[in-house]
Amino acid sequence: MMFWYDHDISGWGWFAMSASMVLFWALIITVAVLLFRALARPQEHTHEPATPPPEQILAARLARGEIDEDDYRSRLGTLRQAGPDPKP
Repeated sequence: MMFWYDHDISGWGWFAMSASMVLFWALIITVAVLLFRALARPQEHTHEPATPPPEQILAARLARGEIDEDDYRSRLGTLRQAGPDPKP
């Protein structure tokens, strides 16, 4: 029975236990928040966006007024004679 009265925890012991408990729960909550954020983040796409075909670029240049209609027809004919662009 002497054991219960002989080994009393001092004030620093209570402080150390309280501080370690607060740090423990802070660590648990931080890990939970970071895990939730990582799982809730939308997936990032790593592929590059597809470039529009040359004919569409040429049509956009005509629509913006960068080239005239005769130049458009000439370049479009050249594109169609060259055939499809081979994939690398």
